[in-house]
Amino acid sequence: MDNLQDNTNMEAGTLTADGNALEYNTQREKLRMPEYGRNVQKMVDYVKSIPNRAKRDEQAEAVVKVMEILNAQVHNQENYEQKLWDHLYIISGFDLDVDSPYPMPTQEELSAPPAMIPVRRKPIKATHYGRNIESIIDLIAGMEDGDAKTAMIRSLAVYMRQQYLIWNKDSVADETIFQDIEKLSDYRIKVPEGMRLSRVSSDMSYSRPGLNPVKSRNNQRQKNSRQKNQRK
Repeated sequence: MDNLQDNTNMEAGTLTADGNALEYNTQREKLRMPEYGRNVQKMVDYVKSIPNRAKRDEQAEAVVKVMEILNAQVHNQENYEQKLWDHLYIISGFDLDVDSPYPMPTQEELSAPPAMIPVRRKPIKATHYGRNIESIIDLIAGMEDGDAKTAMIRSLAVYMRQQYLIWNKDSVADETIFQDIEKLSDYRIKVPEGMRLSRVSSDMSYSRPGLNPVKSRNNQRQKNSRQKNQRK
């Protein structure tokens, strides 16, 4: 019989020492701004119940000061005092009659999505290189011919080869990279004749973003070892 009574109490909820059931957050009213906690919600509910307007105004200012302490990072925002009063109105469910230094915002104003900023971008010509590469190519295309431009083209080609190896094959000819540079520049750039890139070490491994570089290197070493064994 005692076990049956214990099971009944557990199904009804945990009891306190005085025999009252505990109230879980899942059973309570949903917080309108959880970052301030339930105590601030209760404070605001209390302020709403004060019949004397002067006393209500006084307590509303006190609650805002408490919110400022709890949300200290709000000082990094412009017009942070107005932000705090806006939060007070949100917590009250936009049902708080006080003399605020700022007008009460409407729910529609705060819930409206931000205006979209139009961005005009050309489609990426080669996704495996990315948009930044195209911007660099445009910059180099506007440079005067000379040693500085040649050095920039060489550095760009080395980086583009690295990106190519990440997303495409195990090897790539220098001529392929040079052709891509000229094509992406709409042939405004002419790679100097006789340019050659340094050889890629067989131990070098390029991993895609998000992959474990250590694991990629180990896989590359195993692959190189298999290739050496096949040559024997």
